[in-house]
Amino acid sequence: MTIDLVLGTAGHIDHGKTSLVKALTGVDTDRLPEEKQRGITIELGFAELALGDYRLGIVDVPGHERFVRNMLAGATGVDLALLVVAADDSVKPQTIEHLEILRLLDLDAGVIALSRCDLAELDWIDLVEEEIRELVADTFLARAPIVRTSTVTGAGLDELRAALGSAAAQAARSTRRRQGGPFRLAIDRAFTIAGHGTVVTGSVLSGQAHLGDELVIEPDELPVRVRSLQNHGRQVEEIGRGQRAAINIAGVHHDQLRRGHELATPGHLVASRRLSIRLNLLPSAPRPLKHRARVRLHVGTAELMAGISLLDRDQLDPGDSALVQAFLSRPAVATWRQPLVVRSESPVETIGGGHVLDPNAPKLRRRQQDGLNRLEQLLSDDPSVRASAALYFAGVRPWQPQDLARTAGVDDIDEVCRALVERGELVEIAASPMRTIRVHRDVLDELSCRVEKALADMHRQQPLRATLDRSSLLSRFDYVRSSPLMGVVLQRMADDERITTTDRGVALAGHGPQLSAGQRELVEQIVRSYVQSGYQPPSVDQIKAQVSHHRSAVPELIALAAAEGRLVELSAGLYLDADAERRMRETLTERLSGSQGLTLSEIREILATTRKYAVPLCEYLDRIGFTTRQGDVRVLG
Repeated sequence: MTIDLVLGTAGHIDHGKTSLVKALTGVDTDRLPEEKQRGITIELGFAELALGDYRLGIVDVPGHERFVRNMLAGATGVDLALLVVAADDSVKPQTIEHLEILRLLDLDAGVIALSRCDLAELDWIDLVEEEIRELVADTFLARAPIVRTSTVTGAGLDELRAALGSAAAQAARSTRRRQGGPFRLAIDRAFTIAGHGTVVTGSVLSGQAHLGDELVIEPDELPVRVRSLQNHGRQVEEIGRGQRAAINIAGVHHDQLRRGHELATPGHLVASRRLSIRLNLLPSAPRPLKHRARVRLHVGTAELMAGISLLDRDQLDPGDSALVQAFLSRPAVATWRQPLVVRSESPVETIGGGHVLDPNAPKLRRRQQDGLNRLEQLLSDDPSVRASAALYFAGVRPWQPQDLARTAGVDDIDEVCRALVERGELVEIAASPMRTIRVHRDVLDELSCRVEKALADMHRQQPLRATLDRSSLLSRFDYVRSSPLMGVVLQRMADDERITTTDRGVALAGHGPQLSAGQRELVEQIVRSYVQSGYQPPSVDQIKAQVSHHRSAVPELIALAAAEGRLVELSAGLYLDADAERRMRETLTERLSGSQGLTLSEIREILATTRKYAVPLCEYLDRIGFTTRQGDVRVLG
């Protein structure tokens, strides 16, 4: 079985990268007229090299410093590298910068080609090799072979092919685990072909795509359909990990697309303007990186301006690493541990790079140790530890188990979720007979603390209320967007005796209304008014008219008396003395027992009241289930 891999070239301008690719493959990757005229690579070029069990899709990148952004776009998805150094020119600035970029992109394998050996003396070539060995000593190319070549004489080309084959075998061992999963391709070119429509090209980062597949362009969520597929000019029915692909898509105009867009399985990628990152500042960086510094961030094929928030310090010194958050100028898509490169805003030069830890991160407070510890957990070798951290950062946002592949690099998702549930870190909540919500335990605990603070705030605002309106409380948590989840939070708090709940509302445990002596005296006066009124209770307005002070507090004081069980609310704004309500039920129980029922008029006469009060009294008795209406009479419920 042939294994497909992507090989990226690297090196200084005019060191012979394109000539070497042409000598190996027969393909001239300089395709633009300006490239032919100037003799330099400006845009990305592509070729294919078959090496036994391996097939390399070669991405030939520009070497000029002005086109490093193009080089970075081409380096996305590269599995191994070919670093080219001209024997007659030795190591140059872009040699060093390209090597740093390759290091930041997490490559494991590569080969060093010493080009144009026909133009240099042997003693000089020995010195150049020594300089190269010193340059790559602490990199993934430390043990890579240095192959002396000449595209003029053909010297070393067979040896270079053999070295590339060995490097491909090494790279294949580290990339094999990424063969499956959802389809993802970072777009490096988009154009149109007459009669065919929009075509995008890029390196396939994961998964497979087939003719007729429904895919989506992210981060703009543009649905498209695969009309045809090509791999290095060959029509194919499927395209997979490690291959260069040209995909003819329907449903979008090429003007809507740009470098930085990605083509993916629907639902796999989620656009975000905030990333949590482990950032490494290169030892060669010219100055420390300060908190809130603006940088150019390269992730996938996208180049974005970003503000950097240092989470545990005020500046990051050259050679150090730190946990940071990047606030992007526009939405982008990424996945867990995806490598990225950071370049300074001005002058533009590569200063560092790192890995995405949370691709859709909540905003974190600086120097907040718990958040820093959880970010560190996303670097763990244990997938369940990473999954737990990722689900904590997901908070109350809806998520699906397959999201853990994107947010925590989890392969065996079902097993990991099962382990988290068994450990109690993941709480399952039945939202309906067909739907279960799963939330991290610590998210529930933090939500409980927020509820507690909200209740304390509401109690301060309404000091005379014994209980608070549940709907008013829940309105403060609209962002949760899940009534079952908030119901579970309140129930857990009630079980822990942190709050008390009633049919009327909710309150902090042990919290009572804060009444002045005058207000307490007024409560007693109000209750006496209801006691004296019997079954013809006053309205709230009538009570307010009776008092000489604290009139604005009367409605809350009446509600307080009801919450204390001294009054009973018959209907909105109409209350009855609690003892009178008890006597009413005792009297009617005696009169209704064994009877065929009582009419409204008969109940009015028994209670010695008027129709104005008999109607709400009877409706109250119906509502609480004490009586049931059958035609014109009421019987015991």
